[in-house]
Amino acid sequence: MSKLPVISGKQCIRALLKKCFVIKRQESSHIILRCSDPFCQLVVPNHKILDRGLLRAIIRQAGISIDEFIELL
Repeated sequence: MSKLPVISGKQCIRALLKKCFVIKRQESSHIILRCSDPFCQLVVPNHKILDRGLLRAIIRQAGISIDEFIELL
């Protein structure tokens, strides 16, 4: 398992958009993404630096592995 990189919210969103997610809406600094093939909805804060625990939770909710997420970056 690879170590999680330190990334911003925009970089995380860009990687998830490459998967199957689309931007549904934005509420202040939080962007809601949705995937319909297995239904999944994620909230990603648009911050300069995402905490590694938060990033790990987002990856887990997206249903992808850490290595697969790193490849999407």
